[in-house]
Amino acid sequence: MDSVGIGMIGSGFMGITYSEAVKSHTEGCHLVAIAGGSRASDLAADYEVPAEADIDALLARDDVDAVVLATPDQNRLELTRKAAAAGKHVLAEKPMAPTIAECDGMIAACEEAGVNLGVVKTERYRKITMKAKALIDDGVIGPVQMMRTVSAFPLPTTRELFDDRQWMLDPAGGGLFMGMASHNTDFLRWLTGREVTRVYAQTTTFSDLAAPNLSVMAQISFEDDIQAHMWITCELPAPSLPSSEVRFQVFGRDAMFDLENFEFLDLGQGESWERIYEPERFDYLKEPKSPIRLFPHAGVIQDFVDSIREGRPPHVGGLEGRKAVEICEACLLSAESGQVVTLPL
Repeated sequence: MDSVGIGMIGSGFMGITYSEAVKSHTEGCHLVAIAGGSRASDLAADYEVPAEADIDALLARDDVDAVVLATPDQNRLELTRKAAAAGKHVLAEKPMAPTIAECDGMIAACEEAGVNLGVVKTERYRKITMKAKALIDDGVIGPVQMMRTVSAFPLPTTRELFDDRQWMLDPAGGGLFMGMASHNTDFLRWLTGREVTRVYAQTTTFSDLAAPNLSVMAQISFEDDIQAHMWITCELPAPSLPSSEVRFQVFGRDAMFDLENFEFLDLGQGESWERIYEPERFDYLKEPKSPIRLFPHAGVIQDFVDSIREGRPPHVGGLEGRKAVEICEACLLSAESGQVVTLPL
């Protein structure tokens, strides 16, 4: 196939993100049409492609080979089943789905139809995170022993987010916790190359927001006795913590590193710390089409497109997406029962 025809399902912030990535930052693909969401017509006009009246019409197009699901996670199983039945390859935003049962349904639908299923995991495609991964793979810090990850936002920002994205309050979805933690859990798995064996977690909502699990602390055990702690919260008082939007600290036998996605990668070795990488800066809200911001998203799209053209599974497929959801679901089950949860579920 010379060029993979992409249908965009969803027209919000991530619909803009992937439309721009397809148009300007990837090879071997092109944007065909857009459907879904109140902004579909405007987004389609921006990219000079048709806005289909509904998703069924988009899936009926012969020139659409694959779809990107830039939609709320509670809609992904139904959309994946429809797309797979129409013979379209599927790339799903994270979290893949709100539950592992729905993930299993997505995997089964795509396997039965013989189409690829990819899941967005941008943490694997950032320049800074790839450099951090190399510190482990090249043996710089020695075998990993402990990890800590924090994703923290101030409560005023969370209120604004919910005002703009009411669908995140739907109890059928994974909510803000799953949306944030599915990044962190996947990244910890990817860094270590190990599977999670046990989870113990506490969850609550301290504020008056009508959403569960806005603050979560979890102790996560990996194979080979690697210890990890994950703290996800959207309820900090202003001004929140400095450099805590997506923070990872990894401690090896010989050295350690401290990583903030948009700020720095520091290596602690011997008697001192050294800043070994500082990413280029951009304004996330004012520059949604910044090439710096789009770099990891383009990487996700490129691998998905290449997998179709090369007749292979994507590097981050349904099983990888499912594992991140499984760890998140284990956190919720542990908090509900007050007990350690053993994986696999």
